[in-house]
Amino acid sequence: MKYVDEFRRQDLAKKVSRAIHNEVDRGRRYNLMEFCGGHTHAIFRYGVQDLMPANVHFVHGPGCPVCVLPIGRIDHAIRLAALPQVTLCTYADLMRVPASRGASLLKAKAAGADIRMVYSTLDALRIAESEPDREVVFFAIGFETTTPPTALAVRLAEKKGLTNFSVFCNHVLTPAAMAAILGDPQAAPDDAIRVDGFVGPAHVSTVIGTEPYAFCAEQYRKPVVIAGFEPLDVMQAILMLVRQINEGRAEIENQYIRAVTSAGNRKAQAEVAAVFERREAFEWRGLGEVPWSALRLREVFASFDAERRFPLEIDVAHDNPACECGAILRGVKKPAECRLFGNACTPETPIGSCMVSAEGACAAHWTFGRFREHVVRESPLPNPPSQAGEGMKATRRAAS
Repeated sequence: MKYVDEFRRQDLAKKVSRAIHNEVDRGRRYNLMEFCGGHTHAIFRYGVQDLMPANVHFVHGPGCPVCVLPIGRIDHAIRLAALPQVTLCTYADLMRVPASRGASLLKAKAAGADIRMVYSTLDALRIAESEPDREVVFFAIGFETTTPPTALAVRLAEKKGLTNFSVFCNHVLTPAAMAAILGDPQAAPDDAIRVDGFVGPAHVSTVIGTEPYAFCAEQYRKPVVIAGFEPLDVMQAILMLVRQINEGRAEIENQYIRAVTSAGNRKAQAEVAAVFERREAFEWRGLGEVPWSALRLREVFASFDAERRFPLEIDVAHDNPACECGAILRGVKKPAECRLFGNACTPETPIGSCMVSAEGACAAHWTFGRFREHVVRESPLPNPPSQAGEGMKATRRAAS
């Protein structure tokens, strides 16, 4: 297949759905975590859950770097932006993330802070070049996918001799978060948060490859299938996971062969390794302090490190106690189980990061699946071919 619409063909979806129904063991439950928010959106948008047997359950994982960013880091960014000489550059999806005491970057901007939305790291560099009297700080955030562009920006800033450019680094590492989820002592005895296998990240894996996930299979005996973001990608990955679980295998398999290799992008990895090093620990929303799970600039690039350049005293910050984002990010709860969901917390008035981010589980559930908790699905599916398209149509009707 070469074109996007080929990965959305209903006739192929029917065949994969039938295969999954035929191969699942009716006596067991399959808890499969999709780590990436792009997969969560594909599941909701195309009605993938409706095509699954009732004993195949999706556990929504951390989703996106905006969702897992702790509230204290947003507070830090707001204080940076409040410095009179600082221009803070950031991506748009960070602007509305709630900080302490009802603050946000958007509100700080409205109050007069020089905060500018950019599309890339190069936009921030251009601002630093054109406004040499301003201290331009780029709010760097993302999993391994967006880390190479930040490394490139630092290299270019050094090459151009820019002394007014720095990076507030919040890049985090996917495998470390997966290890934290599997290693959570509270997760093992609770069937609601037990993970039998992972639908592995797509774009992250184009950079790091499949090798870094080997510990999941070797140490925890959990299979991982790297999958693309189209509905047929996700469904094929589910079929591959079901087969591994049924056969007692725990392997790292690659469904997304059109973009991901075992080694990944070696050039991008080298650029990242030259500019960044791992932090001993970093706080993740919902996971707490995770060892060796984030990056910071190496000592040789210390002059480009905003945390060293502008040392700020930051108070301990706490999330809204009624918000269940932490539990949702760990897969302990589903969005609709949060008492704020759809009431105080909506995309227009978000309380937690899972509703703010376009890839957050709450945003996906609201956009594509908020009514589906009340739909009773029969199992096994009596006629998968006739319902494969209906699941997709029903989801669109619910969203509208």
